[in-house]
Amino acid sequence: MTVVLTEDDKIVEISKENNNRQFAVGVIFLAKVKKIMPSLNAVFVDLGYKKDAFLHYHDLGPQFLSLNSYLNKNISTNQRVPLRNFSLVDDINKDGNIKDVLKPGQKIVVQVAKEPINNKGPRLTSEITIAGRNLVLVPFSNKISISQKLTSNEERTRLRNILKAIKEQNYGVIVRTVAEERTTADFDTELSMLTDKWEKAFVEINQNTKLPKRIIGEVNRANSLV
Repeated sequence: MTVVLTEDDKIVEISKENNNRQFAVGVIFLAKVKKIMPSLNAVFVDLGYKKDAFLHYHDLGPQFLSLNSYLNKNISTNQRVPLRNFSLVDDINKDGNIKDVLKPGQKIVVQVAKEPINNKGPRLTSEITIAGRNLVLVPFSNKISISQKLTSNEERTRLRNILKAIKEQNYGVIVRTVAEERTTADFDTELSMLTDKWEKAFVEINQNTKLPKRIIGEVNRANSLV
């Protein structure tokens, strides 16, 4: 599929959809740690690609322990766990050692941050974000960030007040430039869709889930442009 974005009757962006980008940026996997690399302060993760994926300690994200705890709770309960009712764990030490946090064979939720290229596997992060049309959802955070391209102080204040009123606890939000002048109803609908996508992704995960498993696919570029 080819998507053409126009502005003032001029083509400003052409995007081609690839329907088989299994390891595209943004895809979220449940996988296993394959090997600890203490000298790199990193681990290799098996995503099912011909080369193992790479995850550095600094890409775990400060709330990695909360993510790991949330995963384990979903596995043990085998039912939807609302993040708004979840108790966050303290942040990890920003200068810590990965062998103190992860071990070989451990289940881990990761997101592709950089696609595989040449002889290198995907680069990963566990600081998860889920992109929508107007908003980017950030689980295990409560921060509201607004695009710097939105320069009107009045509009920034309006957007911040709306999101403060409607977003759920333990979800941070990044407000995109295209969100300017959007209504409360627009944001409420999109937030519900994004939180559903995140929480429902864990419902079918259990002790017997075959890994690696893609739990949230790439955001369709066509949907994000229209």
